[in-house]
Amino acid sequence: MAFYLIFRIFMSIAQNKKAFHDYFIEEKYEAGVALEGWEVKAIRAGRVNLKESYVVVKGDEVYIIGCHISPLPTASTHINPDPLRTRKLLLHAEEIRKLIGKVERAGYTLVPLDMHYSRGRIKIEVGLAKGKKQYDKREAEKERDWEREKQRLMRS
Repeated sequence: MAFYLIFRIFMSIAQNKKAFHDYFIEEKYEAGVALEGWEVKAIRAGRVNLKESYVVVKGDEVYIIGCHISPLPTASTHINPDPLRTRKLLLHAEEIRKLIGKVERAGYTLVPLDMHYSRGRIKIEVGLAKGKKQYDKREAEKERDWEREKQRLMRS
């Protein structure tokens, strides 16, 4: 157990790199996802996309909207899979209350950052984020380019 606490190793399934470009991530939360059987099989096959998805709080529950899970062609014939279904996120009540308080303040939103396996379960890392302005995005791009150039100069 101590090994798990020191090294938080997990296998990533899908990442939302666009979220880091569009938002300042202030806090991160790990949430379980209420999934159907065909969705779990499709996720294990790597058929998931988080790029256009977002997280909303409705009442005392948290949902992910727009997460696209493509059904496998071998999906059962007696179900009608909906790839963009709204899925419930599983968090502790205290975490949900904390998130509600922070999201209601101006400028904060919840964005999915990463879908991964944790102890054999599929989890989503949700970030409490504040939107970047256009000049912030340009500044981050300049910083990345400068770091890349520094590494290139150091090698030669």
